[in-house]
Amino acid sequence: MSLGSRRPRRQMNQINVVPYIDVMLVLLVIFMVTAPMINPGEIKLPQVGQSLKVPVAPLEVIIRSDSTLALRDRSKSGSAREMTNEELVSEIRQKQQDNPEQPVVIAADKSVKYEEVIKVMDILESQQVKEIGLLAKPLAK
Repeated sequence: MSLGSRRPRRQMNQINVVPYIDVMLVLLVIFMVTAPMINPGEIKLPQVGQSLKVPVAPLEVIIRSDSTLALRDRSKSGSAREMTNEELVSEIRQKQQDNPEQPVVIAADKSVKYEEVIKVMDILESQQVKEIGLLAKPLAK
């Protein structure tokens, strides 16, 4: 055989996909084995006894635009009474001794600085008042 009689090699114009299929099958087996081992997130649903309990009407601390404080007891549907910080704390503590489940909500005027709201919350928390929340008006649709 001479050098000139040798045929030139043809290039392959197809891609060999067998290694890719092998990798995909291995990944599929790994996912099938590990999927049952993963615990789904548990959700603690409320029980019937908890949802039937009537909530206690809150004590409403009102902060007006001139930074004066008032207290309204929503369980007695009375009008708001103006008071100082010391009177406010003593009144709330006395009412929570009578009914420890009664929450306290703070209703501040729209123009009140956030700093005033935080001061009132701080005063209440320093006096071990439990369950303090903020009252907001829902947007009208």
